Amino acid sequence: MVKIKNLIIFGTRPEAIKMAPLVKEFQKNTDIFETRVCITAQHREMLDQVLSFFEIDPDYDLDLMKPNQNLHRLTSDIIMGLKPVLDDFCPDFVYVHGDTTTTMASSIAGFYANARICHIEAGLRTFNKRSPFPEEINRTVTGSISEYHFSPTKASKQNLLNENVKDENILVTGNTVIDALLFSVEKVNSMIFKDEEVESINRLIEPDKRIILVTGHRRENHGTGFINICKALKKIALENKNIQIFYPVHLNPNVKKPVYEYLSGIDNIKLISPLSYPSFVWLMEKSYLIITDSGGIQEEAPSLGKPVLVMRDTTERPEAVKTGTVTLVGTDTEKIIRETNKLLFNNDHYASMSMLHNPYGDGQASKKIIEFMKKVS
Repeated sequence: MVKIKNLIIFGTRPEAIKMAPLVKEFQKNTDIFETRVCITAQHREMLDQVLSFFEIDPDYDLDLMKPNQNLHRLTSDIIMGLKPVLDDFCPDFVYVHGDTTTTMASSIAGFYANARICHIEAGLRTFNKRSPFPEEINRTVTGSISEYHFSPTKASKQNLLNENVKDENILVTGNTVIDALLFSVEKVNSMIFKDEEVESINRLIEPDKRIILVTGHRRENHGTGFINICKALKKIALENKNIQIFYPVHLNPNVKKPVYEYLSGIDNIKLISPLSYPSFVWLMEKSYLIITDSGGIQEEAPSLGKPVLVMRDTTERPEAVKTGTVTLVGTDTEKIIRETNKLLFNNDHYASMSMLHNPYGDGQASKKIIEFMKKVS
């Protein structure tokens, strides 16, 4: 029997987290599929941490990360770097995820190699080309090239139907990030898991204080946006001594500079280095609420019962907003403060956000994708 050849491509830490369950599931089906993994290493150190945690050994590593890399160079490097990989393996299907530059460039390269593109986390839209930037265009381009679309929700499927994608080429699966999260929570909480990073964070935690976890990195928030965010966090910390803010600070200078300038030296704000994925999952579980501009955290946190304030004006994940697990606060200083205080002081409001159903799936997305591909391959 001739096996179906799959090439799974990713390059950033969020992509690796969300693609890891799919890689592991394909590896259980070697009688039907020959599956190889290619990483672009758009992120390097953070990506390697995830690969180690999920025990994934890539077959191809383009190692493209360079200092001060711009989108023009990265896009061209990915397309050219993938050509010898595609020539060597000649995949029937190329799997990409979400909305990164790796995703968009890999879908183009795979199409040029006559492979059929399978898009995981397909159909997310804000309908604003510049928010998030460049992700909205990345996923739109990828969607136009893809053969099969694996949408996390009915709403994301409807977006694709509105773009004239055939119904039979779309499958609603839930989000693979929930698959990854449930696996990770179990592993992190297991007796065999030991992590120095987790232990060092644990030493900083004051048990009688509620933890607010903060992350931020979006390009559209650079400049005034991050200054407004920092002003809000400073006021929240100074006016609420019974909380601790833990902020793993992104390494981008556009983030790091204002964060350390405004928030250093405040006793109940802990500015820490970026965390490995298992450590971050552990800290999410310990947190009372999360303030972020991340997309993936909007999906993960509801499964842990954590309310999320999203520091963006738009989101391609409207389901969580509609169900009430997520509130958009943008970079409006007063709104961030007001919504944080509501969660800290209004128990009914907190309960209403933390106890709602997660609209992003049940942790079975990867299995659904495999079963679909068995039928269409």
